Amino acid sequence: MKKRRAGLQEIADFIGISKMTVSRFLRDPNLVSKPLQLQISAAIDELGYIPNKAPDMLSNAKSNAIGVLLPSLTNQVFAEVLKGIELVTDKHRYQTMIAHTGYNPEKEEMRLRSLLAYNIDGLILTERTHTAATRKMIEISGVPVVEIMDSVSPCIDMAVGFDNYEVTKNMVNRMIKKGHKHIAYFSARQDDRSIIRQQGYEQAMRDAGLSPKTFATKESSSYSLGKQLLHQALKEYPQIDGVFSTNDDLALGVLFECQRLGIKIPEQLAIAGFHGHDVGQVVTPKLASILTPRIEIGQKSAEMLLKRINGEQIDQNIIDLPVKYLDGESI
Repeated sequence: MKKRRAGLQEIADFIGISKMTVSRFLRDPNLVSKPLQLQISAAIDELGYIPNKAPDMLSNAKSNAIGVLLPSLTNQVFAEVLKGIELVTDKHRYQTMIAHTGYNPEKEEMRLRSLLAYNIDGLILTERTHTAATRKMIEISGVPVVEIMDSVSPCIDMAVGFDNYEVTKNMVNRMIKKGHKHIAYFSARQDDRSIIRQQGYEQAMRDAGLSPKTFATKESSSYSLGKQLLHQALKEYPQIDGVFSTNDDLALGVLFECQRLGIKIPEQLAIAGFHGHDVGQVVTPKLASILTPRIEIGQKSAEMLLKRINGEQIDQNIIDLPVKYLDGESI
């Protein structure tokens, strides 16, 4: 149920200034003094103020639109998630309003404030790390929220995904059972899920009495970065005989560079990725990976959200979906 949102008058009363002063600040913060800028900004965060771009008479009406916040618009994973969402929303005549966050909680907060201004009926979020202001705005708005791509981390409301920690452990164990003992983990961006996968990898290695070796960067994933991390690993960890990557882009970069260097796969170096993209299944050798159910995640999250928007009961707040392990020819 949407809640009545704080308006300009509530902010003005909270500080003890006129509504007109608040309005001037929102048009251009430089129109008020520096101390007042700080006071008004703090009040906006405290009250979870969301500007309203819809007429007041519609402020409590359904918009038949949901907000979808994605960390990347170029990553195939999220393109497929969005496809799954729109298979459901199109069928029920709902619009999707899409915003890009770039894996940045502050950017998510800014995008969310803008989306909520259009009186959207619900939200699908991709990350679990949110600013205090984001959480406050969601609380004040009263809209239902589904967080995706993870079925374990604490969620605000509802969640659809898989266990990144366990599925990583399982894939690393498959590599270990095939005789690979010096496996490195390659990671990019250092977002929440990459860190959880790192923890799963490290636990699998320790459980087998082996030493984990992580090569991580905050750079964006690419084939070139996979190549770069391989060279770093070969220099620092010459006994390396396996690489588990946080995604298929890095893994394919490793595979292509091994072929260029004449390193035999998997005899000299085993390679596994994450997400099971089609490109990895048509290269030679076929890439080992974890096929994640992106379209199904999108569908389930949209179905849950629309049920809640329409006052229907949902059976469970958290849905854990199975993945498929693709051994390919690279481990």
